[in-house]
Amino acid sequence: MKAATEELLKLVSDWKGSFCGAYNIREDGKSVGRLSTEHIKVEPKQDGTGLDIIVAPGTKGEQVAIPACVTVGDFNDLVYNDFYIGEGADVTIVAGCGLHNDTGEAARHNGIHRFFLKKGSHAKYIEKHVGVGKGTGRRSIDPVTEVFLDEDAMLEMDTSQLSGIDTTRRVTKGTCGKGAKLVIHEHLLTEKDQRATTEFEVSLDGEGSSVDLVSRSVAKDDSVQSYRSKIVGNARCTGHSECDAIITGHGKVSASPQLDANNEDAALIHEAAIGKIAGEQILKLRTFGLTEEEAEEKIIQGFLR
Repeated sequence: MKAATEELLKLVSDWKGSFCGAYNIREDGKSVGRLSTEHIKVEPKQDGTGLDIIVAPGTKGEQVAIPACVTVGDFNDLVYNDFYIGEGADVTIVAGCGLHNDTGEAARHNGIHRFFLKKGSHAKYIEKHVGVGKGTGRRSIDPVTEVFLDEDAMLEMDTSQLSGIDTTRRVTKGTCGKGAKLVIHEHLLTEKDQRATTEFEVSLDGEGSSVDLVSRSVAKDDSVQSYRSKIVGNARCTGHSECDAIITGHGKVSASPQLDANNEDAALIHEAAIGKIAGEQILKLRTFGLTEEEAEEKIIQGFLR
């Protein structure tokens, strides 16, 4: 495993030389380490395009890590990973992606993940995206996530992209059955001339299903962000979409919600707030000895937690 890969693993998956539980480490399109456990199987797809991660019914308190790292330029990494979470299971999934590019050529990772959660199961999905390196080549990460939740299943997604990615298009689609819950918290930072697009589309098909979409973002310098969300209520359900953004410099943010209520008991809400950092916040922190730039950075760090 390359030294650049080890550094990326520390950034995207809190790697300390090893993982606790099942894992697969992807480096420049190939697996360089894989381990299954008694209850979590990590198996390559027969066509070689990715992985099947199979969690046995009733599994509790276990973790699986599947970080992907790209360490070269002029490379387009595409992988398909499917997660099958058995009935009544409760697991944590760590799926960070890092790009290290020291060249003038573009580097890209596109991870297509599908989640199939059986009745009463629960999974927490943690995803960090990071770009590093001294090269001028563009770094792009374009994740696609599809979620299918059976009765009373719950998926919590905590995603962050806070450094070094020049372009990204983040697409998430979900379908929720009876009593199912989907919770997504996104944290996004763009700077310089970076571009980021977020697209959510969730269909609430089962009685008592719910979704909570929360995006917090900061657009600095000349960067541009676009947020699109669509929640479709086809039964008695609750849906909430929230986009909070801070602009500094010449950053631009657009937010566009769509709520489709196809049932009289569908309760759907959207909230959006876009603005700059309040002057009194900066002033208060400066009284503690911080410069204006340091105060602004502290506020941004707190906002993106």
